[in-house]
Amino acid sequence: MYLQIPEFMPKGIREILFYIIMLVVFGGLMYGVAQMGNRLETTLHSDFSIAQAGHGMLSDSFDLFTQSLSHHAHTPIALLLLQIVAILFVARVFGWLFVKMGQPSVIGEIVAGIVLGPSLFAQIAPETFSFLFAPESLRNIDVLSQIGLILFMFAIGMELDISEVKKSLKETFLISHAGIVFPFFLGMLLAYWTYPIYASGMTPFLSYALFVGIALSITAFPVLARIIQEKGLTKSRLGTLSLASAANGDVTAWCILAVVIAIAQSGTFAGALYVILFAAVFVLFMFLIMRPFFNIIGNIYHNKEVVNKTIVAFMLFFLIASAYVTELLGIHALFGAFLAGVVMPNNVKFRKILTEKVEDVALCLFLPLFFVSTGLKTQIGLISTWEEWMVCLVFIAVAIIGKVLGSTVAARFTGENWHNSWTIGALMNTRGLMELIVLTIGYEMKILPPSVFVMLVLMTLVTTFMTTPLMSFIDFCFRKKEAKKIETKQKSNALRILLSFGRASSGGVLLNVANQLFSAGKIKPEVTALHITVGADVNPLHVDNFEEISFEPIVQEAEKLHLPIKPRYEVAHDAGTEIVNIMNNEGYDFLLVGAGISYSGLPTDVEAARHKESFYDKYFGKIKAPQSWFYPGDLLKDKTRTFIEQTNGIVGVFINRDFEIADKVLVVLENPGDVFLLDYAVNLIQFNQAEIFLSDISDKIGKDPGALKKIEKFISGNDRVKMIPENDFPGLSLPDYNFMLVSYPAWDHISIEEKLALQGMPSTLIIHKGNIELRS
Repeated sequence: MYLQIPEFMPKGIREILFYIIMLVVFGGLMYGVAQMGNRLETTLHSDFSIAQAGHGMLSDSFDLFTQSLSHHAHTPIALLLLQIVAILFVARVFGWLFVKMGQPSVIGEIVAGIVLGPSLFAQIAPETFSFLFAPESLRNIDVLSQIGLILFMFAIGMELDISEVKKSLKETFLISHAGIVFPFFLGMLLAYWTYPIYASGMTPFLSYALFVGIALSITAFPVLARIIQEKGLTKSRLGTLSLASAANGDVTAWCILAVVIAIAQSGTFAGALYVILFAAVFVLFMFLIMRPFFNIIGNIYHNKEVVNKTIVAFMLFFLIASAYVTELLGIHALFGAFLAGVVMPNNVKFRKILTEKVEDVALCLFLPLFFVSTGLKTQIGLISTWEEWMVCLVFIAVAIIGKVLGSTVAARFTGENWHNSWTIGALMNTRGLMELIVLTIGYEMKILPPSVFVMLVLMTLVTTFMTTPLMSFIDFCFRKKEAKKIETKQKSNALRILLSFGRASSGGVLLNVANQLFSAGKIKPEVTALHITVGADVNPLHVDNFEEISFEPIVQEAEKLHLPIKPRYEVAHDAGTEIVNIMNNEGYDFLLVGAGISYSGLPTDVEAARHKESFYDKYFGKIKAPQSWFYPGDLLKDKTRTFIEQTNGIVGVFINRDFEIADKVLVVLENPGDVFLLDYAVNLIQFNQAEIFLSDISDKIGKDPGALKKIEKFISGNDRVKMIPENDFPGLSLPDYNFMLVSYPAWDHISIEEKLALQGMPSTLIIHKGNIELRS
């Protein structure tokens, strides 16, 4: 005999029935085995049943459960995981807050470390702090943070393009080295002043002075690169010069740091000669032997299809080996990791692949651990008197003066104008994470006393925090002169259009709309195609790739339409705010954006019925049907409403429904103010002989003499214009048209009142005119 399930039973039901039978049968058998085992155990150990009897009470069982939780919560792995969860959560929250303030997220994460440390958290909740960050448990966090720093410095090394540094070496040599030498000298003077007070008897003067000097002269290349991206300066001369100077300075600073560590380890320069000699041999080996070898590998393995785990494992092995060698030499593992990144293959595609595998883990998981590890060492309470606070302010002032003035004067000496020179000085003053790494090395080597360590951490926060505001202040001071130049340069009869697109596929469609709408006259419009990548953590290595992918469709469409465009790529925290600022500050006449969702693929009634057969649509589809996404009445309350409410110029929001050509155009007139849409209709008639259908959907137009006069003038002598007598929007047969023009106030009304009628709407352009008139 065998179990037979009726064939008429659906397959899914048969599988469920088999599953239930299997659980019941084998569950019963396992229960029987357990009962026989209990009887056997009772027979062998008769006293055990008596001991077990007391554990049947519910309260006793719960007590055992709570004791078990308490025991497991104090195990090393559980405590480490809890520490990581707390650190990541607080770091992300503070990072997000500082991003909203227009600051790099790294500043928020550094502050998060200080907040979680003895300066604040230990004061507010000492018992919780003692449990969460017990001194004996911090060693694990320190080790993990060091591993994270090794991975991060490897990624930073890969971001550094040596060929670009060589190209700008003559121009940036003076800027970068002046930005190091001047603050380094001031730092040594400051060390001479503070050594008797804070470091005497703890560390040799030379080691202390060299570490203070390097701490005041470092620049954070990764933070600077992201600030330049956010400011839209990546492709500008100023951005290129600043990045190259920072990269050049970074290489120099890390080489100086290696020498400083070697001297600090031996105590004298003579004693460090062997360390420096072997370190130089190692650097030559990396550049003369390993770099050419890796270039060969990079030319072979340059895409994700061929980069296998063996290659990745070999690269990580090389990274760890390089870090170990420099740690063995006494110049710290981080220098070896940085050098391993620098000698990676020149092939950018290979570097991108490797960076993607390393950077996310380093940035998102390990670096916050380092920030908190640093914060736990930062006891702001060590600066307790006003004299100590004055010393702290002197550290900050000297750091700013040395870095900003040194870089600014050098930039001006190379021929840059004062605006660019001061901006370079402000950018080079950014210290960020790189400074914390230097300070941590000095602290762990017991060269920097705790109080000086705290002062320099505060200096790091202030100098990094002030970069963006200082750049804005510099721009403000030079704005009037620059505004006159821009105004003179931008005098043109051509209509200036800012076309902002998100998805690459939508760029070409929006350009087609702009072409048909504005290319009727002899003068072609000046179109700037803007694409923004959201997020300050975009790796500079990936920017060119993002830009190429995003602009490929719109560039192809521009060539097809013979319409020249100016591509513009930006990286910003908030795309909406960035678009509004560009539109308002640079004098564009028209902003054209997409509504955010393409509605060309909405299901028909037949398709909708078919979709409802699925489990999700049957039980959950009524909560929010797909058609509800279609109504831009909701969408315009989000980012597009920001454009409409905050932009000074004219805004057009385009809803795409398989747009190709606008030759049967419905112009919706609801209020007398909507007659401005006729100006766009004229352009469409001139461009492609479009048929225009005017629909007066209310009786307000007929009561306004001015509006009637403009409509009559538009209709007279033009056989391609027809007036539709319907004044009821649902009475319009929207599928008969392939394009619709509607004002924002009219759309705001009909998108709410006439949802059903809008189901068959064509591609639509919603225009908000405000108080601006379209230039012809």
